[in-house]
Amino acid sequence: MKFAVIGGTGLIGSRVVENLNAAGHQAVPHSPSTGVDLITGQGLEAAVADAAVVVNLTNSPTFDDASLAFFQTSMDNLLAVSEKAGVGHFVILSIVGVDQVPELAYYRAKVLQEDILKAGPIPYSIVRATQFMEFMDATLSMTADGDTVRLPRTPLQPIAAADVAGCVAEVAAGSPLNGVVDIAGPDVYPLDELGRLTLTAKRDSRSVITDDTAGMFAAAHGDVLTAPKDARIAPTHYTDWLS
Repeated sequence: MKFAVIGGTGLIGSRVVENLNAAGHQAVPHSPSTGVDLITGQGLEAAVADAAVVVNLTNSPTFDDASLAFFQTSMDNLLAVSEKAGVGHFVILSIVGVDQVPELAYYRAKVLQEDILKAGPIPYSIVRATQFMEFMDATLSMTADGDTVRLPRTPLQPIAAADVAGCVAEVAAGSPLNGVVDIAGPDVYPLDELGRLTLTAKRDSRSVITDDTAGMFAAAHGDVLTAPKDARIAPTHYTDWLS
């Protein structure tokens, strides 16, 4: 099959393209660097032409209220050209527990993206993943101050990007779910403990101060960002990934 992977040059997208091509499919990556603009629509018709499946892995350039407009416009544009091209399966990547954290504008925007897809004209699949292991450094930098990092005790279940990409490629190559599949790493950690593990492994001398009001993940209460009971559990442990 031919796949149009929008956002196909990024962390997840590049791996999805690699996995699909290795399986004998034709997966073509598209991004601003290849002349595709989801907001203006430039290059979209050519990108999805003859594609059986569209995989949309693009992300908003901001995490604030502007992300709502990004997902509204980008999904409207991409669904319109995909329907016109006769695409039979549309796949997006979302976040485990995304509908449980309305305090975060970015999470509200991802829920909007899901809702637009569900109400759209094309059979679909939504893959929801927990937090990527690769984003831990960025998470630490959000609340770093000199030689300390403030982190809440929010439980997270980190997953390796390679495992996410493997699941997205598998789902994209299958029949549309017209629903959601959740995927998570094998281990749950409080975020402050995850920070300490990370700094120790990197021989970073900064210390972690537990602060349940610090950073974006403070808005997530309880275990809403960990895997539901029916989630697929990926094989890569965070401690192995770190090493």
